[in-house]
Amino acid sequence: MSQDPPHARSRTVSVDDTGVRRQLADGSEESVTWAELSAVVVRVIPEGPWNEDVFLMLAGANGNGTAVPSGDPAADALIERLQTLPGFDNDKFVEAMTTDADEAYVVWKSEPN
Repeated sequence: MSQDPPHARSRTVSVDDTGVRRQLADGSEESVTWAELSAVVVRVIPEGPWNEDVFLMLAGANGNGTAVPSGDPAADALIERLQTLPGFDNDKFVEAMTTDADEAYVVWKSEPN
């Protein structure tokens, strides 16, 4: 059983050419477009193996964003897309995905304009 409050549970996550959208169980939506993406963080919370413990956190330049559980069906497509970002730190990503440390790993940041 998940430790997330009911309103924070995902209903659907979609990844497309525009960006990432996460529809929450309470009907609200979190989203970030690829154009406004400013950082990608892998957040590891030692809750496994029965609870979700790894989240892909996408931050937008305007304070918006979303967190996608790594176990979500859309996570594989999201990870493939993220790994194409220029400067994506794949070594740090692999480290984050294979640890049980309570830590946040910055795997990508946009270049300042």
